[in-house]
Amino acid sequence: MGSNIIKLNREQMKTYIKYFNEIGINDIQRVGGKNASLGEMYQNLSNKGVAVPDGFALTSVAYWEFLDHNELRNQLDTLLSTLDTDNFSNLHEVGEKCRQLMLSGSFNKELEDKIKEGYDYLLGQYGEGVTFAARSSATAEDLPNASFAGQQETYLNVTGIDNLLKACHRCYASLFTDRAIKYRSDNGFEHSKVALSIGVQLMVRSDKACSGVMFTLDPDTGFEKVALIAGAWGLGENVVQGTVNTDEFLVYKPFLGKVKQAIISRELGTKEKTMIYSEKSINDIVKPEDAIINKDTPMSQQQSFILSDEEVIKLAEWAIIIEQHYKKHMDIEWAKDGTSGKLFIVQARPETVHSQKTEKVSFKEYTISEKGKLICEGIGLGNSIVTGRARLLESPSEMDKLYKGEILVTGRTDPDWDPVLKKAGAIITDQGGRTSHAAIVAREVGATAIVGTGNATKLIKDGQIITVSTAEGNTGFIYEGEASWEEKEIDLSQVEIPKTDVMLILGHPEQAFKYSSLPNSGIGLMRMEFIINNSIRVHPMALRHFEKILDKDVRLEIEELTHHYPDKQDYFIHRLAESIATIAAAFHPKDVIVRMSDFKSNEYANLLGGRDFEPKEENPMIGFRGASRYYHPLYREAFEMECKAIKLVREDMGFTNVKVMIPFVRNVAEAQKVISIMESQGLKRGQNGLELYMMVEIPSNALLAEEFAKYFDGFSIGSNDLTQLTLGADRDSELLSEVFTPFDPAVMQLIKMSIEKANALGVKIGLCGQAPSDYPEYAHFLVDCGINSISFNPDALLKGIENIVKAEKSYRG
Repeated sequence: MGSNIIKLNREQMKTYIKYFNEIGINDIQRVGGKNASLGEMYQNLSNKGVAVPDGFALTSVAYWEFLDHNELRNQLDTLLSTLDTDNFSNLHEVGEKCRQLMLSGSFNKELEDKIKEGYDYLLGQYGEGVTFAARSSATAEDLPNASFAGQQETYLNVTGIDNLLKACHRCYASLFTDRAIKYRSDNGFEHSKVALSIGVQLMVRSDKACSGVMFTLDPDTGFEKVALIAGAWGLGENVVQGTVNTDEFLVYKPFLGKVKQAIISRELGTKEKTMIYSEKSINDIVKPEDAIINKDTPMSQQQSFILSDEEVIKLAEWAIIIEQHYKKHMDIEWAKDGTSGKLFIVQARPETVHSQKTEKVSFKEYTISEKGKLICEGIGLGNSIVTGRARLLESPSEMDKLYKGEILVTGRTDPDWDPVLKKAGAIITDQGGRTSHAAIVAREVGATAIVGTGNATKLIKDGQIITVSTAEGNTGFIYEGEASWEEKEIDLSQVEIPKTDVMLILGHPEQAFKYSSLPNSGIGLMRMEFIINNSIRVHPMALRHFEKILDKDVRLEIEELTHHYPDKQDYFIHRLAESIATIAAAFHPKDVIVRMSDFKSNEYANLLGGRDFEPKEENPMIGFRGASRYYHPLYREAFEMECKAIKLVREDMGFTNVKVMIPFVRNVAEAQKVISIMESQGLKRGQNGLELYMMVEIPSNALLAEEFAKYFDGFSIGSNDLTQLTLGADRDSELLSEVFTPFDPAVMQLIKMSIEKANALGVKIGLCGQAPSDYPEYAHFLVDCGINSISFNPDALLKGIENIVKAEKSYRG
């Protein structure tokens, strides 16, 4: 290697350090990816309001000079040549000797002076008393696109020039951590060609506030119109490693700066731990983790959001500025300074999963037919199902116990786990959120993952056969044994679209982004009761009149759910509004028709606090349900809360594509009463484009369609209830299953009558149900009648489209 020693002239010596205002993204070869990105943003985005802490970078030239000044190149080469690259049996021993060799060296005077010069510059910028971060950023001169993220060390909260010099020295040594050596060996990089740059930057005191990450798209589905912001109290390592369940905020990017409320979803995480700095001096720190303490988060902070709405919006605006500058989706780190209260961007890199996908538009459908007992659940990532043998590992050193394709079960992961994760068929962790290390790596390697289960390592046995399913929404499920399922990949670009509008039936917001890519004309039926049951869980009247609940356990459970809402009604209104807004955002600007709640009294009674407010009925199916509830004293206040949620979505959040549908309207007088209440809550038909729809599910709706059309802009046929009430046959009765059929002539006559009347009146009319996908002849019947739209559950959509296309070709030529 002696012949490769670089002889520095005075001009080159000037390149020992480069200030952030001197470097950009084209300087990766000299300062590494982290520093190049920070310089790029500091230079180009500071004048657009994006706050990036100033700093400087020790260049690769400085690193090579450090090696040459201490005559380390040949010694390092000799040591690394002894590495067992087959089994890495002596990895720790070789790594330890390399690090000691690096630490035995010293800076030459010119390099030390340059570091002091940069230190003085930053003190001049920010004043005495500030602290600094020394961040490693490896690079390869002839491999400018190589990524060494997470392989080297970072030293935080460094005070004084002497400690900064020590931190820089240790950063150089960290180029030879065990994981960094193995990473380069695994990826075919020559150790002698990889240099280390160090970024010295103002330390953002997030230990006194909060920090986290954000993506300029939804990282699970690739949906591009939202920014996801996640974080926790204290330093960001807890977020990245998945040690805590984070707060998460979804912002609808197209509406930023245009509406009162562009935040469409807030999820409060438990944030059990807060990472802060220890009081140790750098001389007492053997490893970077010695510099921090992970303490329990006080309950008051666990139950509070880390950011105000204004701060969330500011971060989202910065995310868009960064995305537009780089012209690609980005993965960004942010931090809040607890001393100044200011927000900063501390890193940005291209998003690596969805950005690299091909243009082919396809949809993979999974349907479980048989499954074992549920073991546990968590946050599901991806959309797939995997069966295999569970392998419980406590640390990456146990990697040899995991065979390729087995399911890794562990507490949490960090970059040391990367080689292990690539072998796993699926990944399960106790801790972590959607932006944790395990989640990010799982997406990158295409693995199925469930994170944040809380107790998977206690409930799953090593060697047990299990099934991991993330194909059932945002919640991932782990089942005993080997499940059976069907999977089908559909090339959506080849799907022929019919003239009849094809819409979706949806009730789960977490599925909205995924299903928005299917061919559709919007949402024909959004079931509000699904949201109330799954996301809210509390009877609205129990929130309106909490004092009337007698059961202490129920009161305690409601208190736990609503603790961060001073007014319990706001819990219902905001949770409902955010769920509706998420679906509206996924399909905007297409119509999203929201059906107001349609629980029966026995179903409402099952909600928390419901038994104190619901009557006991012999036949709830034809009892106190639908429009009759909305104006009745027993429920009117709750209906007004539903209206407030809709108004919030349409007016404050800007989703005027949301339409409102009223179910089970028995007569015209009920329609008048309900519409009057809606108007009193600021939901006036025609105002701000508001359209009202009515379900056609009672024979009176079809018979008096002309009268009902005076109050509604459209109808939607609910074929199950219409069949039930036309034939007098309980739709849930097995004994009457032969009687209950959508093909009954009386039912079909009422449907035909409804469609013909609506068309004559110029009122839109659709049908929601399974029959047009199950029975091609039923689709043919609806097309012949002149139906405007048909809505399907997602799993029936493509078959339904096929049936409609055939019917149209047959009927319309």
